[in-house]
Amino acid sequence: MTAPVETVLFELLADLEPGKSVSPEQVARAADAESWRRLLPRVRAIAVGLARQGQLVITRHGKPADPNTFKGVYRLRLPLPTDPVVATPVVEVIEPETAADAAD
Repeated sequence: MTAPVETVLFELLADLEPGKSVSPEQVARAADAESWRRLLPRVRAIAVGLARQGQLVITRHGKPADPNTFKGVYRLRLPLPTDPVVATPVVEVIEPETAADAAD
């Protein structure tokens, strides 16, 4: 049976001491023991989204990593008061100039 990844992730983290982390594999196996490998991309996508919202910290080598640029092996934990705030980039949408705008 497949459990929602986000729910499983927060349940696993709730059982840990502050500052302790889980691996994406642990989350995927807890969500679906038989097809956990298929869930790994979903675990990563959910982790990135939660990290951008400040609800989760992605770590590399025990240090917080930027959710927008991290690569390789990573772990997941709840935020600590001492963690730096990771700002998500703001993307400015520039609309193309139309022929009517150019005539003005």
